[in-house]
Amino acid sequence: MSVSWFDRAIAAVAPRAATRRVLARQAFEGLARSYEGAARGRRTDGWHAPGSSADAEIGRAGALLRDRMRDLVRNNPHAAKAVSVLVNNIVGAGIMPRAASGDDALDREVDRLFEIWAQACDADGQLDFYGLQTLACREMVEAGEILVRRRSRRIGDGVMPPVQLQLLEADFLDTTRNGALGSGQAVQGVEFDALGRRRAYWLFGAHPGDAMLGLTGGVTSRAVPASEIAHVYEKQRTQARGVPWGAPVIRALRDLDDYEVAEIVRKKTEACVTAIVFGEEEAQQGIAPAVVDVDGNRVEQFEPGLIAYARGGKDIRFNQPAAAGGYGEYKRASLHTVSAGFRVPYELLTGDLSQVNYSSIRAGLVEFRRMIDAVQWQIFIPMFCQPVWRWFIEAAWAAGRIPTPDVSVEWSPPKFEAVDPQKDAMADLLAIRSGTMTLAEAIARKGRNPDAVLAEIAATNARLDELRLVLDSDPRRVTKTGSAQTNAPADTTTDPDDAHGDGA
Repeated sequence: MSVSWFDRAIAAVAPRAATRRVLARQAFEGLARSYEGAARGRRTDGWHAPGSSADAEIGRAGALLRDRMRDLVRNNPHAAKAVSVLVNNIVGAGIMPRAASGDDALDREVDRLFEIWAQACDADGQLDFYGLQTLACREMVEAGEILVRRRSRRIGDGVMPPVQLQLLEADFLDTTRNGALGSGQAVQGVEFDALGRRRAYWLFGAHPGDAMLGLTGGVTSRAVPASEIAHVYEKQRTQARGVPWGAPVIRALRDLDDYEVAEIVRKKTEACVTAIVFGEEEAQQGIAPAVVDVDGNRVEQFEPGLIAYARGGKDIRFNQPAAAGGYGEYKRASLHTVSAGFRVPYELLTGDLSQVNYSSIRAGLVEFRRMIDAVQWQIFIPMFCQPVWRWFIEAAWAAGRIPTPDVSVEWSPPKFEAVDPQKDAMADLLAIRSGTMTLAEAIARKGRNPDAVLAEIAATNARLDELRLVLDSDPRRVTKTGSAQTNAPADTTTDPDDAHGDGA
């Protein structure tokens, strides 16, 4: 801060007073430039913003958030659609692995073994590896987290490699396990060692919400080593557990439900009452005269087309339903809020494309796809796919099916469907020709295994060469490699069927 001439003049006579003056001005300007969001006053009264840790907040609200979000997904179509859109884009048909050890023979054997194992990896015996991906991703979005447990099997159990996956909902964690535990501590059922590394998960033997809980004996929990568990959730802070992705808009979804119910009830009520006949007898007069039917019974229930009579009726008034103005605008604004909370474009959440064109929807999808790409590579692949691959490789090596327990892997997420396939194909072609992208990268972006696709292309080309050689069997027009000759000598052989012998 610059010092004015007046401050310098004071400093020449009273340096200490001038110093206090300058420091006071600096403090005042610092207060004037502070964050308005941290200001206290009438506008911020009632704003509760505790400074508690993420684990403390989740510990208090996590279970209720899961229950409410699950209820919304069961009964609210917008919540169900938001979860579906996120799962379909993050996982789609499946995030496919391919071995990348550098040894072609080993990679082919590992890929073949994984393809067989993927069909039988579900401990429940219902889904394959890619179906488990979808279920795990759905739980991560809807409930905030999912636990994947490694289940080792015997050689004779019919699974090779002998390992399977069991998905457990977050409710299996014993949240009463909190505080100091041995040399470490436990946070809502997750045990950490003295260095802050995950050591164990305290799991119930059965789902605590199961109606048969008293018979299954699942009320007690035991520690399962962290090496046997893959914990999949989004870390927004340094918390130990996750929260539902729709947590910011749970109240908005509930309010929208209540608003729609109120509108429906109002319309039904207006449709039920056609007219009311009012009476004028003294017995019927008062501040709030009761409405009764012709038999003297009080009218307590409405039905369509009802005409209610008051005793001694002399006047009749017909019901005129009021127009519900602003319903569409309010619902559209509410759904914009819901889509923002779920991080899903409004058009994908609602299917309403009436207010977009090709350019605007494409621009909106670019940001959404960037978010999906980050979720795939920063959350789902490291937390779900990589641990599962490590368990698979360790089991295959222990069973003697591969020579090493260390085989690298490359993952191919599902492709994004093109809004305009021709333009996207031309963009990929230009990128490949300019050297900014390889053919293998372009194939991987389509959600396919580049090695398998390139091998298929080579086999198809070889087959086509064979077919050309067979179909074009004239040795005067085909070379040994099957390609057509363009400079072969002219045929001067006389056609035996030509009576004139001139080859015409």
